Amino acid sequence: QVQIKELGGAVVRPGGSLRLSCTATGKDFKDYKMSWYRQAPGKQRELVAEIRRGGGASYSIPVHNRFTISRHDTNNTVHLQMTDLKPEDTAVYLCTARWSSTNFWGQGTQVTVSS
Repeated sequence: QVQIKELGGAVVRPGGSLRLSCTATGKDFKDYKMSWYRQAPGKQRELVAEIRRGGGASYSIPVHNRFTISRHDTNNTVHLQMTDLKPEDTAVYLCTARWSSTNFWGQGTQVTVSS
């Protein structure tokens, strides 16, 4: 069982920046595929960014060139650096670890972009 914890959600103004953090338990963290999803009210959950073993990353089109995902295997942490935030980025952001064909989810952290 992998336990996930997200931190860093806040209320920010449009154009602002925010960094989310996600920690995961387990000695095999370097083998996990780590992803950030988000879910806005009334909308489906969507993949935001993912980072694979070794550091290869992918991003959804809406966040490409604005968000950066990074992983730090020595302390079981993944960050999502978000810049140029827009009101449409408002959502609950959830971190997930995929390991041994299983997805482990955190509870999420709220990001609100509003003036």
